[in-house]
Amino acid sequence: MPDESLPLFPLRTVLFPDGPLPLRIFEARYLDMISACMKNESSFGVVLIEAGSESGDARLVQVGTRAHVTDWYQGSDGILGITAMGSTSFRITEVQQQSDGLYIGNVEDIESLPETPLPEEFRPMAALLEAIISDLGKLYEPLPKRYDDAAWVGARFAEILPMDLEQKQGCLEMRDPLERLEFMRPLLRSIRQETPQ
Repeated sequence: MPDESLPLFPLRTVLFPDGPLPLRIFEARYLDMISACMKNESSFGVVLIEAGSESGDARLVQVGTRAHVTDWYQGSDGILGITAMGSTSFRITEVQQQSDGLYIGNVEDIESLPETPLPEEFRPMAALLEAIISDLGKLYEPLPKRYDDAAWVGARFAEILPMDLEQKQGCLEMRDPLERLEFMRPLLRSIRQETPQ
């Protein structure tokens, strides 16, 4: 499949497939990008910044996630607020920067992780996730919940848990849903939130 051209939004965050991302947008290059995406019902790419800044020049990691705008509002301060939803991940093969500062990537989509039945040993993690998501309120309300899918449970924990960004990016790039859950289990224990069996 040929590479596709995709506008990129470099951020100090990692977006996971099927995960929500609230953003406040005020830079002209990103206002234009979001406006075009909403008009054309197209996606943009969320990519972690490896070095540099969100408002200046940035060096990007190679794997990011497509995002679609699902909701928007104009704040009282005039800043545009949106909620984006992650879909498929992609690998960047080349990046160019337009004259307005917007990054455009040539990307190839990465096959989505297959739905994987959640093994019994991880059931307590799914129960804990259900309790956490119900506490998180509006942002997670519209999400279709798949607590019996190891890939979905792992992605939600990876976006919610207080890990450093390199660890989150590592979780995004993992291709084995059970390996990802195994990686996060000690983190859950360390913050002492694991529910008893």
